[in-house]
Amino acid sequence: MQTFLERVFLNTNSQLEFIDITEQIEELVEKSGIKMGQVLVFSPHSTAAIVINQDEPMLVKDITRMLYRLVPIDERYDHDLFEITKRNLSDGRSNGHSHCKNVLLNRSETLIIQKGKLILGSKQSIFFVELDGGRKRDFWVQIMGE
Repeated sequence: MQTFLERVFLNTNSQLEFIDITEQIEELVEKSGIKMGQVLVFSPHSTAAIVINQDEPMLVKDITRMLYRLVPIDERYDHDLFEITKRNLSDGRSNGHSHCKNVLLNRSETLIIQKGKLILGSKQSIFFVELDGGRKRDFWVQIMGE
């Protein structure tokens, strides 16, 4: 069995942003030379996610609106009360809402590689979802197989 691991860097621009990373993942699968196996796409952030869905602008707006409705920014989040926490784990952002949105989404996705190509539905795309942007981010891609 072969393994391939690569860290991918990106910049986000919006507080909540869907970035289609499908082509990057397909290029890494090709670069790996693995023909049969799996690819794991992982976000090491607690305020960003990896999801698979359709890359259709109105659907992305619907999902964004749903996330804001379920986890509004103007709600009270104890995480944002920096001055009273005993362990200051924050980078200074009032981002309790971003951490809570993350709980509703995935930190990783695993996909099948068949004949050197990703198996995705005809309308599926892989997204890096920024929940606390804009900032410098990264994600990891691990490919395993033969």
